[in-house]
Amino acid sequence: MWVQQPLPVVWVSLSMLLSNLTYSTKDMIKRFLITSSLLCSLVIPFSGCEDNLQDKYYNPEQSTTATLSGLFTGILDNDRVRPSYWNVRTFLLPQTAAYSQTAFLSNSGSMYQQSDGYVGQYWGNFYVPNGNGSGVLGLYRSMEAAYAKLSDAEKARQEIFMQAARVVLYDQASQMVDLWGDIPFSEAGSLQSTSTIANPKFDDQQELYTTFLNGLKEAAAYFASASSEATFSKADILLKGDIDKWEKYANSIRLRLLMRISNANETTAKTEVMNMLNNSSQFPLVDGSNLANYNPAASDILLPRLTNYIGSLNNALTEVSGHLAPDYMLNTLMLPADDPRIPVMFDKFGRTTNGKFVPNQAYKAMPVTFTEAEQDNLFQDYSILDSATFLQNTELPGIVITASEVNFLKAEAQQRWGTTEAAKAAYETALKQSVTFYYYLNSVNSTGGKKEARPSDAVIEAFATTSASAYTGSNTEKLAAIWNQKWLHFSFLQSVQAWSEYRRTGYPVLTFPTANLSGYEAPPTRLLYPSNEKSNNAARYAEVQAKDTRSAKLFWDKN
Repeated sequence: MWVQQPLPVVWVSLSMLLSNLTYSTKDMIKRFLITSSLLCSLVIPFSGCEDNLQDKYYNPEQSTTATLSGLFTGILDNDRVRPSYWNVRTFLLPQTAAYSQTAFLSNSGSMYQQSDGYVGQYWGNFYVPNGNGSGVLGLYRSMEAAYAKLSDAEKARQEIFMQAARVVLYDQASQMVDLWGDIPFSEAGSLQSTSTIANPKFDDQQELYTTFLNGLKEAAAYFASASSEATFSKADILLKGDIDKWEKYANSIRLRLLMRISNANETTAKTEVMNMLNNSSQFPLVDGSNLANYNPAASDILLPRLTNYIGSLNNALTEVSGHLAPDYMLNTLMLPADDPRIPVMFDKFGRTTNGKFVPNQAYKAMPVTFTEAEQDNLFQDYSILDSATFLQNTELPGIVITASEVNFLKAEAQQRWGTTEAAKAAYETALKQSVTFYYYLNSVNSTGGKKEARPSDAVIEAFATTSASAYTGSNTEKLAAIWNQKWLHFSFLQSVQAWSEYRRTGYPVLTFPTANLSGYEAPPTRLLYPSNEKSNNAARYAEVQAKDTRSAKLFWDKN
């Protein structure tokens, strides 16, 4: 199976990049990022697509002055959140989806070795805007500098931009921490904030989580009494100025992070989470109003595709055989439960014999224990991802957080610290909502793929309450059901979350074949810092170098 090699990329110091941010995204690209001509050919079409935002929303590429609205739109316009070809092909499939088994992985000798070039690009996209990522932290530092120059009256009027941007920043930064541990944060972008140029320190991961949790709580409290206005609504390409959804977004990410630390600091997590769940009117969540047949487009936090985007994930998935069905997901969790999500998540596939396509008779995934040669020769006998939902769907949104995830989080909290009855109710709601969500993804396909009718409420009820996925057994078995189903719900599109939860909980109980590359025999427990950061921020990297191993655990990973 062919695997594309990393494209040549040359990075200058990230600290210098961040210290000299201007307000033009294209200018940043021209001044700071030197890529091969092939990478440039990918950046240019993306920039052209971005221009279609200008009619309804502010376009950060055309900003020549420090406008908070334009910078805020730039923060939201992120192809590391959308299911873009580049993010799926170069980062999710080879790293987080592979390490969480939410996508198929070719059993090669180097299958667990991270791609330093691609990982370095992902790292850089958090700090510096370019064609693949919005440079959340860099643009936020520019927003801080612009905000500080405003009059008190203008600060009060435009605070909404800073609060919303902070929610997005902490959401994205927490994922960076979950991937690496300590990261440069508080001192990154020093010229904008302190008028000095300095290589940024790596902030302690646990302290960063405390900052994120406190900041999200403050932002949610702000949105509880805030009012939207036309300028914010126009700039808000994520939630269209919906203040209630911004409050729910902040609360829900905070719930996610509290449960993430719950094995490391159970006292804090229990106190804060149960306060949220016991005071739902004070802490509204992205939970679909706890309805099974909810509306994901209206309830979930989803980043829409650009209006003239015509690409799909077909190439991203098929270039590395990521379109083949994952073993544990389909064979162990879904088939024994007659899972109603199967028809919209997978296709039976088949072989072409004597010029005629003969479909396989049943759904089944290729065993993860197959050798690379067996995978190459027998893949046609096994299921693949559904074309209408995944491979050819040009309307797939960027998934930030969904009602199903939130209710799975509620279920875990109630099972551990509340009542089994409340846990069961939240679990069954989450499971039903996951069915609704995947039928929703299937339904938005506009390229002519088959759209499946959502099963009847009775069928979904039976699946959630009486199948192999039902909430039964011991405390351990019930928690395992929650974690298994949340992992399944994440799938490859949210594999950053799937890998984090797998490391935190130890579920699902997955089998990973041993690779034959020395030092890379098994998946890592964290990503290694990219070489460009190690060389360009050498003095500060030396302070965390001892932690920079594939087997080091994050502070919340007590499994």
